[in-house]
Amino acid sequence: MTAAAGSRPVGPAGDSLAATVQRLAAAQKGAVGAPAYSRFVNRKLGRLLAALAFHARLTPNAVTGLSALCTFSGIAMLATVHPGWPMGVTVTLLLVLGYALDSADGQLARLRGGGSAAGEWLDHMVDSVKIASLHLSVLIGFYRFEAVQRGPWLLLPLAFSVVSVVLFFGTLLNESLRAQHGAVTRAARTDKRPSVTRSLLVVPTDYGLLCLVFVLLGAPSVFLSLYAVLFAATAMYLALASVKWFGEMGRLGS
Repeated sequence: MTAAAGSRPVGPAGDSLAATVQRLAAAQKGAVGAPAYSRFVNRKLGRLLAALAFHARLTPNAVTGLSALCTFSGIAMLATVHPGWPMGVTVTLLLVLGYALDSADGQLARLRGGGSAAGEWLDHMVDSVKIASLHLSVLIGFYRFEAVQRGPWLLLPLAFSVVSVVLFFGTLLNESLRAQHGAVTRAARTDKRPSVTRSLLVVPTDYGLLCLVFVLLGAPSVFLSLYAVLFAATAMYLALASVKWFGEMGRLGS
């Protein structure tokens, strides 16, 4: 996630690592609507990685590149390596690190005084490829290594891919239309205190939680059960949210 261009630097370059982390924590934006893992775990991991990258003099785009390297390495393993406990642990670690770095690039941009349009474009493009390819790699792995019986179960990753892509696109579209019509975007909201209850309720839709579930690839039946639950929860969330979003967009248009 890339910080908006023109934001002020968080702290001086001479800060210690601990001081940089503390300054980032104090400048952290609100987390309205963010699921629990993304809010309470991933942002903190990203904060530490952003501070490390800042002191290593890395650019936000370099951190985005590292995020892509970790994420797509894990995704490639899903399609090319036989499922097992070592493979599941490795995939999870790569995806978790990639997700934390995805949070770090925006926080690093804030430390450096603001991001750029090119950086935001790159960040969203990497996210788009990640979301579109993750579940397709699960499908390829299922088919190649016969982790599940060939048949209707192979449709599950396809359906999950559709739901994930539509949810990602809808979220970005909502923000774009709000900004276009002069409404307050979710990223800019300061009038509502982030709800811990809501963060916990929407945790089944959390990409970070999905990353953790891959550790169970050593037990395919258990993994498949949890994977199906996450799909069902995400699909239900998308259906309910779409009704709410359509009503909101109708009010914007009027």
